Amino acid sequence: MELRRAAVSYFLKGVTSAICRIDCGEFRDALSRNEPMLVAFNHVNFLEVPILVGHSYPLKVTGLAKAETWKNPFFAFLFDSYGAIPIQRGRAFTEAFRLMREAVDDGFFMCIAPEGTRSKDGVLGSGRPGIIQLALDTGLPILPVAHHGGERVWENLRRLRRTPFCFRAGRPFRIRIGHRPGKGERGQITAEVMGRMARLLPEDKRGAYAGQALLDESECKYLDFL
Repeated sequence: MELRRAAVSYFLKGVTSAICRIDCGEFRDALSRNEPMLVAFNHVNFLEVPILVGHSYPLKVTGLAKAETWKNPFFAFLFDSYGAIPIQRGRAFTEAFRLMREAVDDGFFMCIAPEGTRSKDGVLGSGRPGIIQLALDTGLPILPVAHHGGERVWENLRRLRRTPFCFRAGRPFRIRIGHRPGKGERGQITAEVMGRMARLLPEDKRGAYAGQALLDESECKYLDFL
């Protein structure tokens, strides 16, 4: 399986490098300095996880994918090679949470997009609290990551241009709360997490979290920075 993961990683690195000029050294350095954890990243299109998987090898990186994607044999082979976890939208995530925890315990960094859907234009969308629940249930820290440039990949492909694709990583943190958060608190925690991601984006891509992006670490009520 390790040989298969290596082969798929090099394949993904080659394909994504052919269509994009990728700057992910900051992300790779952040992984190398930390133990496996949850990686919160913004979701623009389908390229993010393949880039992160291919360009971070031999570090172990995986992510989530729609369960129906496994109906395609080619994608099923790719996703199984780097341990992607299927998500069935509209159903309870209990099994997915269990598999995510097992992946982290096995040394994988688990990439999760709190937006839950693609923005397509690169503007950060509203976050969902699923990653908050997972972080609290497992005690795992979160590494905020954000990227920009990929929103122009299709336009550039039509013009036979490579797309600049830049990843940035922030300071990891744990969620600090001594009780099970209610709906209001989950919303506030989610906003603080999204704000750490927004801080890594150009100002015109921060969306509704532009204000949160301006907060200093000391102003984050629910985050303990590592």
